[in-house]
Amino acid sequence: MKSKNLYPWYFSSGAIIIYTLFIVVPAIVGIYYSFTDWNSYSTVKNFIGLDNYKEIFAGDDVYLTYIKNTFVFTIFTTIAKTILGLFIAILLVSGIKAAGFHRMVIFSPQVLSFLIVGLVFKSLLDPNYGFLNNMLESLGLDFLAKSWLGSVAWAMPSVMAVDTWKGMGYIMVLFVAGLLAIPQDYYEAAEIDGAGFFQKLFRITLPMLMPTITIATVLNITYGMRVFDIIYVLTNGGPGYATDVINTAVYQAFAKGYWGMGSALSSVLFVVMAVVSVFIIRIMTRSEVER
Repeated sequence: MKSKNLYPWYFSSGAIIIYTLFIVVPAIVGIYYSFTDWNSYSTVKNFIGLDNYKEIFAGDDVYLTYIKNTFVFTIFTTIAKTILGLFIAILLVSGIKAAGFHRMVIFSPQVLSFLIVGLVFKSLLDPNYGFLNNMLESLGLDFLAKSWLGSVAWAMPSVMAVDTWKGMGYIMVLFVAGLLAIPQDYYEAAEIDGAGFFQKLFRITLPMLMPTITIATVLNITYGMRVFDIIYVLTNGGPGYATDVINTAVYQAFAKGYWGMGSALSSVLFVVMAVVSVFIIRIMTRSEVER
C-alpha cells in the first residue's frame, strides 16, 4: 500500500530532476556568464560584475531602443490579438452559418511557420511589385502606398499587423472555448430582464471570461517579449533599429562573438518576462475575485 502511495513521488521527482537539469541549471549558468566578458576573441573569461548591465541600461542608447521596441510590440500585439480574437469568437458562437469552416480558416495561419508567413508577406508588402501597393494604385489610392517594411515609420506597425494576423486565430480558439462554457441560463435570464447586447457583454460575458482573458493575455505577453522569428524574416531588425527587439539583439551579440553581453540581454529578458507575467496574473486574478 505504501509503495502505491510513493508512485506520484517517483514521477514528480523525475520531472523535478529533468526540469532542474534542462531549465534551472542552464538559466543559472547563463546568469553567471552575464557577469563576465566571455567572447569568441579570448579563451579567458574575466568576471566584470555589472559592467554588461551598465552598458545595457546606462550606456549605448541602442540597447534601450531594443527594450522599448520589445514593449511596444508586446503591448500592441497583445491588445490587438485579444480584442480581435474576442470579437471573432463572439461572432462565431452567435449562430452564424458555417461557423466551423470560419474557425478553420481563421485558425489556419497559426499552423504555418514564421518563415512561410514572413516570406509571403515580404512579397505582398514589397514597395515596387507587392500586391498591396499595386492594389492601392489600381484603385487610385497611390497616396496610401508606402514602403511598408523599408520605412522607419511603417516597419514596426507592418510587422505587428502581420504577427496579429498570424496569432489571433489561436486566441480566438481560446475565447470560443470560454464562451461555450458559459451557461446559457444567464443570457436567458438577462433577456427576460430586458438586457441588451452590451449589457450582457459587460455584465455576463466578460466577467465569466476573465480566466480565459488572463490566460490569453499572459500567453500574448510572453510571446511578445520573446518575439524573434517574424521580425528576423521580415526586416532583420531594420531599417536601422526600427524593429530590433531584445531577442534580435541577443542573436546579434552571439553572432558577433560577444557571448557575455548576449547572456546579459537574455537575463534581462527573462527577468522582465517573469515580473510582467506575475504582475498581470496578480492584477487579473484579483479582478476575478472582486467580480
